[in-house]
Amino acid sequence: MIHPTAIVHPDSQLGAGVSVGPWAVIGERCVVGDGCTIAARAVLERNVTLAARVSVGIGSIIGGDPQDLKYAGEDTDVTIGEGTVVREYATINRGTAASGRTSVGRNCFIMTYVHLAHDCHVGDNVILSNGCQFAGHVTVEDRVGVSGLCVVHQFTRLGRHAYIGGSSKVVQDVPPFVMATGNPSKLYGLNSVGLRRGGFPPETVRALKQAYQILFRSDLKLAQAVARVEAEIPAGPEVQHLVAFVTSSPRGVGV
Repeated sequence: MIHPTAIVHPDSQLGAGVSVGPWAVIGERCVVGDGCTIAARAVLERNVTLAARVSVGIGSIIGGDPQDLKYAGEDTDVTIGEGTVVREYATINRGTAASGRTSVGRNCFIMTYVHLAHDCHVGDNVILSNGCQFAGHVTVEDRVGVSGLCVVHQFTRLGRHAYIGGSSKVVQDVPPFVMATGNPSKLYGLNSVGLRRGGFPPETVRALKQAYQILFRSDLKLAQAVARVEAEIPAGPEVQHLVAFVTSSPRGVGV
């Protein structure tokens, strides 16, 4: 299932049932898991590991050198988890010495023209829509949805089950379970639709709404707001994660 015009480096390993399209290139020290599809003119430059059933679209480039002036040729890599789809003309660069790796989790959907820079770490079941651009060292937790044409500043974190509206400029952390949009992005309430689709029980959604109002819509300082949340709201794991995310944010939260 390897097209005769494709180029596969002898150091690379291909699993069972792999399909490699016309003029695709698989460079040195790549590992392609069972059932993967590498479309026409796609490039795995080097040091790329794809788990089973990953799909790489036409013209995408994975494993290119990091676009970082501090990069001095360190041996870094890219890993992509099982079942993830990378559509046409996306680019995912390798890591730098800072973390050694750029990683994407399982069952993600990385749409056309998305760019993930060096040392980005993307969780499971994440959707990045067309044209999103992520600078280096961005962390995306599980089940985040990012609409088209968003840009994300380096070292920013997107909390799990967060949703980012289209054409947003994200320069500060976006807490878990909330919606954000704008230039620069601001918080616009709880991601109720995402929580419902995620199967969260009503009591958890109510607790998160209460915590959101106290943390982001009261006049309290952060320490006071956290103390009130801890005193008044049942300490479920979701509320605890929200509080821990906000209190540990080095960039702050764009409220």
